[in-house]
Amino acid sequence: MSSYSYVAVDPQGLESRGTLDVSDQSEALRRIKEMGLFPTKVLVASKSRQRLAATQSRPRLGAGRRRLAHPVWGGRIKVAALTVFTRQLATLVEAGLPLLRGLRILEEQSESRPLRRIIGELSLAIEGGSSFGEALALHPRIFNRLFINMVKAGELGGVLDVTLRRLADFMEKAQKIKGKVKAAMYYPCAVLCVAAAILVLLMTFVVPRFKEVFEGLLGGGRMPPFTLFVLRLSDVVKSHILLGIVVAAALSIAFLCALRTGWGRRAFDYLKLVVPLVGPVFRKVAISRFSRTLGTLLSSGVPVLQALTIVKETAGNVVVGAVISEVHQQVKEGEPIAPGLKGSGVFPAMVAGMVDVGEQTGALPEMLLKIADTYDDEVDNSVSAMTSLLEPIMIVFLALIVGSIVVALFLPLVSFNPQTDPTGNGGPAENY
Repeated sequence: MSSYSYVAVDPQGLESRGTLDVSDQSEALRRIKEMGLFPTKVLVASKSRQRLAATQSRPRLGAGRRRLAHPVWGGRIKVAALTVFTRQLATLVEAGLPLLRGLRILEEQSESRPLRRIIGELSLAIEGGSSFGEALALHPRIFNRLFINMVKAGELGGVLDVTLRRLADFMEKAQKIKGKVKAAMYYPCAVLCVAAAILVLLMTFVVPRFKEVFEGLLGGGRMPPFTLFVLRLSDVVKSHILLGIVVAAALSIAFLCALRTGWGRRAFDYLKLVVPLVGPVFRKVAISRFSRTLGTLLSSGVPVLQALTIVKETAGNVVVGAVISEVHQQVKEGEPIAPGLKGSGVFPAMVAGMVDVGEQTGALPEMLLKIADTYDDEVDNSVSAMTSLLEPIMIVFLALIVGSIVVALFLPLVSFNPQTDPTGNGGPAENY
């Protein structure tokens, strides 16, 4: 008999912890399910397991607070590299290779030092008697709850290869959508930065030189009002440029600090959903992410309450997360998912209707994945349309700003008549 410590959730989504004295882990899982609980962690409560966790500098899952550590002195693993690792591991497992051997192969061929180290630690944990899901849970900064719980569900159902393939598909599509949105944002940001640099250069170096020329050419004569406005604006920019840089840096720091607060993050996430032009894109991305994450979890055998909890944590938007939390509470009380989505104000009626059909027909995972595919296509179209619209707008905006400055600088030259007295007295001009 061995002692197993476990962490599980009940049908209401409440966490439960305890210890069982059984012969093996399969018996422990069976006993936990007989109690009406859904196991999330089952570990051997032995000193050898504790020593293994200590040598790996990772937390013991049964102990209270986790101490987290970055691999390779803070080295980060890119999502693209993690996606490739998941896809390759799924291929190896589908081909019939044992999981441990597949990990060793991927460890040898990995070009990323942090990822190579993580794969090595996963292999050591499995050799020490841990399941793959338990080994992944030792690295919560690398593998999120979605990844860990799907792998655990796949192991319990004996379909780890299918689960890994679904995870790889999920990560690839999520990266594709994220990349498209980022690419759409890069262009206007780049144009704005170039426009700001050009304006600062014109106002601090070019316009002051023209001011000296005008003063000598017109001899104190009156310049056009628009030219005077540009010259005064140039004086303000030149004399306060350092103050402007400090204020801009302070505002940026204040904005980043506000994002770390609950109210600041909620206000920013709400703004992303309602701002014109880009708001609909962010809303569609959030709906696609919710649908694909929930559909992938449910199709992998994760219980619906646990799946909603994971989706809330990985929503990427506080406003959407609050809606999912309300839906979780309603489902816990016995209500379906669709009414909560319909009354949220975030999810369109079409999404709620498709979810309702999926719940009534027993094909909710498939329906959610169809919703995700539909909104992925809409995001693609919206991003293309937004990029096509932003390009001429930004070019015209930059042309108007620079053109206005050029016009202001040429107005005194147009109004200057060399046949008249520069002082404005109407007499003949001096011979130069």
